[in-house]
Amino acid sequence: MQNHEKKYLSVKDYLVSGESFDLVYDPNLDFLKTFPQPKVEELPKYYESQDYISHTDERRDLFSKLYQLIKKWSLQKKTKLISDQNNGIGSLLDVGAGTGDFLKVAKEKGWAVCGMEPNKTAEKLASKKGIELKSTLDDFEGKLFDVVTLWHVLEHIPNLEETILKLSNLVKPSGTLIIAVPNFKSYDAKYYGKFWAAFDVPRHLWHFSKKSMEKLFSENFTLQKIEPMIFDSFYVSLLSEKYKTGRKFSLKAICIGLKSNLKARSSKEYSSHIYCFRKVK
Repeated sequence: MQNHEKKYLSVKDYLVSGESFDLVYDPNLDFLKTFPQPKVEELPKYYESQDYISHTDERRDLFSKLYQLIKKWSLQKKTKLISDQNNGIGSLLDVGAGTGDFLKVAKEKGWAVCGMEPNKTAEKLASKKGIELKSTLDDFEGKLFDVVTLWHVLEHIPNLEETILKLSNLVKPSGTLIIAVPNFKSYDAKYYGKFWAAFDVPRHLWHFSKKSMEKLFSENFTLQKIEPMIFDSFYVSLLSEKYKTGRKFSLKAICIGLKSNLKARSSKEYSSHIYCFRKVK
């Protein structure tokens, strides 16, 4: 922890280990860091859970069913967004592609798709859908894409500055970089505090604000627009309530999710945001 940084909150890993981690506030970047951060070689063990639903297609319980239902709707919204930002179809790289559903839909709409996913279980599921994924960004060195996307991925990446540089090198001049991340300044984050599911330590190593996202990418990109992810507040609130009370379903959580979206209409601080960046020529 550096001198200018201050402890913000202590948070527990509710999914896998039960370990506790600190969230440390960096005022220069206006974001939180998970502390201590596991070594890179230790990170995979924190994903070893059947409940980690972005690496599975299963619909075993309420949360996974809800996640898969919303995912189906959001895939159409995502493909429309990339087409709008690119003024049509083109080449696409999805970083942290999970089980390949987004790339599958984009491919069906005419995009030339590539993807990166380090998790072997998710990679195998993607392969069954006809989507072949690489395991590192280095596998794409020297290539350029019209659009590069990271859907709730940046918060997982250990070497942040190095990764931002690599991402910049993969986007064509005047190309588009689209990043979706949770927002620790949302109402649902403040309401649930240490139980807020989107802290998801230590899988989430960084916790971003709008200011931090713009500042981190300002050297090579200009921020074009920020869009809300309105369903995230409901899903995250349901999971947060489960962590807090043990209830698998809670009407209160639905109300908190709704309240978060209503408050965000004036504050502009939604549970998650999509950031659309344009590469500087």
